[in-house]
Amino acid sequence: MNARSLLAVCVMIAALPAMGQEGPVLKEGQVDANALVDALAPKEPVRTRSIRIVRDDVGSAAVSPKPAKVSLLITFDTNSANLTPSAKQSLAVVGQALGSDKLAAARFAIEGHADPRGVAAANLKLSQLRAESVRDYLADNAHIDRARLEAVGKGDSELMNKANPGAPENRRVTIVNLSR
Repeated sequence: MNARSLLAVCVMIAALPAMGQEGPVLKEGQVDANALVDALAPKEPVRTRSIRIVRDDVGSAAVSPKPAKVSLLITFDTNSANLTPSAKQSLAVVGQALGSDKLAAARFAIEGHADPRGVAAANLKLSQLRAESVRDYLADNAHIDRARLEAVGKGDSELMNKANPGAPENRRVTIVNLSR
């Protein structure tokens, strides 16, 4: 790997959201299979010396990490759940990551999000259809077992950019590792 390729991979890894929805949304063309595997792999619990009610089997305090997740800007035809060609290219990379040895046993939620334009019920239905479209693409084209993928429509309930409700990052797909 040359220095330029290494720099590109480092930039992509740095762009991945470390703590969930607060991080950036990866746009089509920014998706890298290795970076996705690292971002979606279950994290080890953080061990502290503080007093906690929940304890692990050796008596040490353990704080469970938030689920590993990545937000992607996956584009669809306007007001539909039809994936664009560039979305399919990004999802092919996602499929490579989900099929990796490190993630092969994990289950994932595919969350569809919408911006608040239009009627809330219609946004919820559209976000569900888009999540199902992504799930179906990963199952049919990347050969990811459908039982590992749960499609969840969130509608406009979890805006990433509340200051600009119509922002593209509010219309996204988030992949959440459900395995602990």
